[in-house]
Amino acid sequence: MKKIKEQYPAGDFGIWLVIYMELITFGGLFVSYAFARRGEVELFNDSQLMLSQTSGFINTLILLTSSFFIIKAIDAIKRFDPTVAKEKASLWLLSAMGLGGLFLIIKGMEFMEKYEQGINISTNTFFMFYFIMTVFHFLHVVLGLVILFNIYKNTKRGNYSATEYSGMETGAVYWHLVDLLWIVLFPLVYIMR
Repeated sequence: MKKIKEQYPAGDFGIWLVIYMELITFGGLFVSYAFARRGEVELFNDSQLMLSQTSGFINTLILLTSSFFIIKAIDAIKRFDPTVAKEKASLWLLSAMGLGGLFLIIKGMEFMEKYEQGINISTNTFFMFYFIMTVFHFLHVVLGLVILFNIYKNTKRGNYSATEYSGMETGAVYWHLVDLLWIVLFPLVYIMR
């Protein structure tokens, strides 16, 4: 099989515009959070103790593993003959989507727990930022799963090959953005004191 020249950066130009806009948006939220925290350190520290670092850490592992599975799906398309590639990539994509769904379940349970405790966006400044940032990220995971499902359908139809997988890479780039945002959110909201 001849070597295909890799596109750099991976994915379509449009997805990179979306990513830059998302990074600016989340960056603004992160900076605002940091400034608000400076003014109310004790409140933020006390409120953080009400969050489950364990579920946050598990969700971190889940998203990182799902990104690895996306990489394996793309690698399968690039390396194997079309029939084998389609089956292997489909399995990796289903696994990644399953983990994305598990992330949503764990995060949804955390939201429900806070709701049952009477904690909401108006409880205090910390929880205002917590809900804005984590719900916004939650919605990004939902969109990411929709994208992965479409990639999965295209994979099952045989629309990707060792020479044409840019659509798959474009979706993968978005999923990696979801990971990156969580990798910043988790320590910022759950751990940093």
